[in-house]
Amino acid sequence: MKFTDASSLASSNAFAVSATAPTGRRRALALLAGGALAAPAMVRAAPPAGPLRIGVIASWSGAYADYGRQFDAGMAVWLDAHGGRIAGRPVELLRRDVPGSAPDLARRHAQELVVRERVELLTGLDFSPNAFAVGAIAAQAKVPAVVMNAAASDLTARSPFLVRVSFTVAQVSAPMARWALRERIASVCTLVADYASGADAEAAFAGAFAAGGGQVVASLRVPLATLDFSAYLQRVRDLKPQAVFFFLPSGQLPTAFLRAWKERGMAESGIRLLATGEATDDNYLDGIGGLAAGLVTSHHYSYAHDSQANRRFVQGFEARYGSRLRPGYFAVAAHDALAAIDAAFARAGGAARGEALVEGFRGLRLESPRGPIAIDAATRDIVQTVYIRRTEKRASDGRWVNVEI
Repeated sequence: MKFTDASSLASSNAFAVSATAPTGRRRALALLAGGALAAPAMVRAAPPAGPLRIGVIASWSGAYADYGRQFDAGMAVWLDAHGGRIAGRPVELLRRDVPGSAPDLARRHAQELVVRERVELLTGLDFSPNAFAVGAIAAQAKVPAVVMNAAASDLTARSPFLVRVSFTVAQVSAPMARWALRERIASVCTLVADYASGADAEAAFAGAFAAGGGQVVASLRVPLATLDFSAYLQRVRDLKPQAVFFFLPSGQLPTAFLRAWKERGMAESGIRLLATGEATDDNYLDGIGGLAAGLVTSHHYSYAHDSQANRRFVQGFEARYGSRLRPGYFAVAAHDALAAIDAAFARAGGAARGEALVEGFRGLRLESPRGPIAIDAATRDIVQTVYIRRTEKRASDGRWVNVEI
């Protein structure tokens, strides 16, 4: 594996859902129960002799630098287990740093990668605005782009060359609403970051909650730069809902919110706290620690997921990085992106390019560290299980983990 870089650095309670709802959810249930999706026939052809060049666009600097590091780690674990090759070819990863949401910069990097560097695929894409911009370039150049994180619901519908292996915010938010209703929670206040993914989470939770007879008493939106939540928590205290559902992107915001929740004694007021898994991203959970004790979240991957595939993944991760870096859902998506690319070549042929290679992804099924996943044949979007989890301290080693309940 070779890296090049243009910057200066470095279950009964499980819900099977697809990223397209409601019809996509029904399709997902059928698929994970054994329903068939159309699959291109296996094509056997000799791959090109040179390395497979893949452009990776993500954050390696700034506030979200951990996102790029997790992508790197997940790809490295997969390549370690497969001799550093995809479809029989050595891999060259050309990294381009786009700190945070910067679609114009992402677009310029994508153009340079496909025109000058002649990459065969693009991947990475941690923020949805960047993925939308890159998706337009991918369609013009007819270069497949595999999304490792960007979670806007309509992403793959906007570009025929985008394939998603991550999740959508709506996909992980609606199951939490259904679980809350099962717990006889009837009134909720939502609090989300004020950007596209926050709006997605708010709409998905509120829609599913109202459909089951629940009431959203207020919908609060906070700027992405907010670290002081005192005014919002006072509003929640005044409203006195049975629970608060919150969505904030992985990193410092959930930690700040959970600290404020504890310091202001919100739990003692009897209000329950619910969230998506960004709140307890495994990559940050050692630092969050007891602030998240008992927090119930919905998400598609946990470091503590009990499966043979995840044990292999964690072992490979720790063999390379030790315990200083814990794999989170970014790393798993990066791992699965390379697995999907390898499988797509196996189905479409080692010499496949453009539309032929996109066809190789359609209907693809994989056993991921998160559980069974598939790429929907019609939408090129992810189908997977969403788990309800509780944050607990593990007795065996004292680490805080998301236990799938």
